[in-house]
Amino acid sequence: MNVPMPRSKKIFNHPEVRSVPILINTTRFGHFSVNDEDVVRFPKGIPGFETHSEWALAGEEDNPIKWLQSLSDGDVALPVVTPDTVKMNYNARLPQGSISLLESESVEDLALLLVLSIPLGAPWDMTANLRAPVVINHKKRLGCQVIAENEEYDLRTPVLSDIMRESMRRKAVGEASKAAPEE
Repeated sequence: MNVPMPRSKKIFNHPEVRSVPILINTTRFGHFSVNDEDVVRFPKGIPGFETHSEWALAGEEDNPIKWLQSLSDGDVALPVVTPDTVKMNYNARLPQGSISLLESESVEDLALLLVLSIPLGAPWDMTANLRAPVVINHKKRLGCQVIAENEEYDLRTPVLSDIMRESMRRKAVGEASKAAPEE
């Protein structure tokens, strides 16, 4: 099943669900409040976080990088982006069996997110996992991470161009050398 990622879909919009604020203290966002309609339930968790079944999307509106914040552990948040941020023609072929637990009636019910890996001290070397997108049924607020059948998609695809990465690295090295005390 091919799941296209709509460019401007609001993933969570459920006026029929009663809002009950959930409060959690997080490492990244401090005290974090999320309404029940914004909780995404991952029945099987996420690989590596199988016991974390409830998550919420957080982050600044104008920043393409969002955070999938675990609601069971304030220290756990995964950076994510929409696929078009990394690869314009991203077209994951998802195995039907893997996403059946999302109870989707149509591919329009589904949204894709890619998990990022951002190295500490070298954010310019961030990569995206194109091979295992997070799939969310935005109507039922159910999610899972699946292995796409696209063998050409890598687990660690650079997010930034070579030129941009080198420019950011040089700038960071220059700033670090200015801040270093002279002997």
